[in-house]
Order: sequence, then structure tokens, then C-alpha cells
Amino acid sequence: MKTWAIGAMLMLGVSAAQAEGISGIFQTQANDQGNIGMVEFYDCGGKYCGKLVKSFDKTGKEISSPHTGRNIVAGMSDNGGGKFSGGTIWDPGADKTYKSKMQLDGQVLSVSGCVTIICKTQKWQRAR
Repeated sequence: MKTWAIGAMLMLGVSAAQAEGISGIFQTQANDQGNIGMVEFYDCGGKYCGKLVKSFDKTGKEISSPHTGRNIVAGMSDNGGGKFSGGTIWDPGADKTYKSKMQLDGQVLSVSGCVTIICKTQKWQRAR
């Protein structure tokens, strides 16, 4: 009986972690100017999108951005196992949109933007 109860609790814990998935806020890597962003992921029509909710300069001071509220990541499908694909990522600095895929490992989200076969990857840290 104890084994079954422990197994059930473990399964509930795994289900809760998987249900959380990509939802939440992630801190981006610094851009060329040293600024970072906070991107909040949410369900957008059965897929995942991520909008910029805050920006900070290289000293950590919050700054205003004309991109706040805009989607940085759009149309990501959850492939299971922490893998997401089929979406796009927008680079506000270059004002370009790229095909994207993501991999969630614990609290770290690897976000790749790709043009043909060349991809650039950043590591984003879960903030909450």
C-alpha cells in the first residue's frame, strides 16, 4: 500500500511539473547593449507565445521599451519532453523574425532562432 501511495504522489508531482511546462516568465540573455528582457509565456490558441513584459539595462535598472507587450516568441507547439517547435522568434534589435525551436531543461530554456540551417541559441533562465 505504501509503495502505491508513494508512486501516486510521484506521478502527481511529475504531472504538475509537466502541466506547468513553458508557462511562466523567463529572463533572456543580455543583448549587445547588455539589456535583458523578461518574457512571459502563455497559451495562444493551443500553442505557446511569449511576450516581453519588462526590460532592464546592464546595471539591472528597469527601463522602458517600445517592445513591451509585444510577442517575442509565437506559435510554438509542445512536442513533449520539454521540446517545442514550429514557431517563430522575433529579434527586436534587428526587427527580423526567425524560425524557432526551444528545449526546456529544468529552469533553463534553450531558445534557437534559425535561418535555413544556421541557428543561434540563447539560454533563458526561468524567473518564476
